Amino acid sequence: MQKLNFSNYSFRFKNSENKTYIFDIIRKKFLLLTPEEWVRQHVLNYLIEDLKYPKSLINVEKLVNVNGLKRRYDIVVFNTDGSFFLLVECKAPEVQITQGTFDQIAQYNFVLKAENLMITNGLNHYFCQMDFENEKYVFLKELPEFSK
Repeated sequence: MQKLNFSNYSFRFKNSENKTYIFDIIRKKFLLLTPEEWVRQHVLNYLIEDLKYPKSLINVEKLVNVNGLKRRYDIVVFNTDGSFFLLVECKAPEVQITQGTFDQIAQYNFVLKAENLMITNGLNHYFCQMDFENEKYVFLKELPEFSK
């Protein structure tokens, strides 16, 4: 898999029937290693190792109902009170991040109301803090480290 714009992390892999699988440290199981999963696993390690977010506050690939349609978010991080702190949208490295990507995460966040957003294809990362009062987002240079 291609080198991404993250720190170097240790991953567990296994091969089965000529396919490679990567261990998901949140879901505690091996998943088929696709380009998007490669990005998702880097983001999880970034959140846990670099930003010190507790694993217990992170959730991966759960269904969310958006305008009557079932959608699946990539990663969320909860606040200790159970509200949504961060919503992450992961794309494969070859996928360009476009206005459509921002529209997608905005639709999800209309339902979830996360305080912060992250969009990444592993090469380019965008961080936003929500301003719900003025119905806009403010771009950040990086996400804050975890604080209780």
